[in-house]
Amino acid sequence: MASQTHPELDYDLIVIGGGPAGENVADGAASRGLRVAIIESERVGGECSYWACMPSKALLRSGQALAAARRVAGADAAVTGALDVQAVLDRRTSFTSDWNDAGQADWVANAGIELVRGHGRVAGVGRVEVDGRPLTCAAVALATGSVPVLPPIDGLAGVDPWGTREATSVDRIPDSLIIVGGGVAGTEMAFAFASLGSQVTLIARGGLLGQAEPFVGPLLQEGLAAAGVDVRTGVSPQHVARADDGVVTVHLSDGADVSASELLVATGRRPHTDGLGLDDLGVTLPLAVDDTLRVVGTDWLYAVGDVNGRALVTHQGKYQARAAGAAIAARAGNAVVEDRAWGRHVATADHAAVPSVVFSDPEVASVGVTEADARAAGTAVRTVEADLGSVAGAALHADGYTGRAKLVIDAERNTLIGATFVGQDVAELLHSATIAIVGEVPVDRLWHAVPAYPTVSEVWLRLLEADAAADAG
Repeated sequence: MASQTHPELDYDLIVIGGGPAGENVADGAASRGLRVAIIESERVGGECSYWACMPSKALLRSGQALAAARRVAGADAAVTGALDVQAVLDRRTSFTSDWNDAGQADWVANAGIELVRGHGRVAGVGRVEVDGRPLTCAAVALATGSVPVLPPIDGLAGVDPWGTREATSVDRIPDSLIIVGGGVAGTEMAFAFASLGSQVTLIARGGLLGQAEPFVGPLLQEGLAAAGVDVRTGVSPQHVARADDGVVTVHLSDGADVSASELLVATGRRPHTDGLGLDDLGVTLPLAVDDTLRVVGTDWLYAVGDVNGRALVTHQGKYQARAAGAAIAARAGNAVVEDRAWGRHVATADHAAVPSVVFSDPEVASVGVTEADARAAGTAVRTVEADLGSVAGAALHADGYTGRAKLVIDAERNTLIGATFVGQDVAELLHSATIAIVGEVPVDRLWHAVPAYPTVSEVWLRLLEADAAADAG
């Protein structure tokens, strides 16, 4: 069926990649009357649904619930056994729909979007090929996500290491596991597998969450040690080998050797632009997009989510996609420029207000910039920190609650530009900070956002009091 707005074309919009970002840009355009197709070579729903966000958090949740119960007197007495590992794996599998995308495909059909299975590549302006089949359109949106980056470690390719996909889809828990990488994925998987019975060794050359505020790494290391994880920081793997009995040995830069049943490499990801035909089009990589997510230098090509490298987290990809879908429809003449459903069709929050949660124990929740990043950018800032354990709501939440909070304030505008929280369940504190940053709420007004007593959110009052005391001093 031909496009409604361009009868000579097959579609108004073709989206390459059917993950969360691809689904949202397609839905945003289709709901505004455009004829849209999604091209997907694997499973509709993408990495997050089957191998990342959902299964990883499901693997983590049972152990965290058990640990939380053990931190409250009275509840701890009721905890008499260990985790049912198979039940945890079964629950994980339920969140992936047993790695079957039929439900997601049904959603696409019900949204009035056509699903085309196969590998898509851009063959020219407004032209896409799917396994050699030509399709035409007015606009193309790339939503192909990201892929793991493997470090150049001698012998690594020969030991069949796990990536995050293998870790989150595992059907058995190894007796022991070595994890290379101290970022979000490596840290989360260390907690998950330790809770499920593995003896975990985590190797983090640059420390844990090295781009976070300085107090984050030490608090995480304490949590990992309490979970039984052997954390090796400041060292790097030099050589990897797997013996005939299957045991993997990693030789470290400090001369030590570490051995385990399996090796997981979680050293980062990069935008997935391979095989898209972009080199043939003369499109510059890495992709650069404007705030409507249109690729700079084109008037028909868009890139949403991880593939554009702006913010490699699912929620920001969906945010970008909603903006892009509205912008594409507006430019096709199917929506007024000031569309009430989506402001001005732009995504600006991922410049300075990206929220992120590490579902570790303690959790790490942050949004905006760190103090170091702000100062490096030449911003005049003041900072304030507070001990979360001193807040009444935190003390009620868990016996011996430990944690920390920090705000980064633009000293000239007197508005919040960064916040970091570390502690049990602090993810639920994050959206208030995100709203304060995006809304550019003056610190003076935050005094009137009164936190309920006794909740962990009372830390906001402690932070404001510390800021006022510093100003008075």
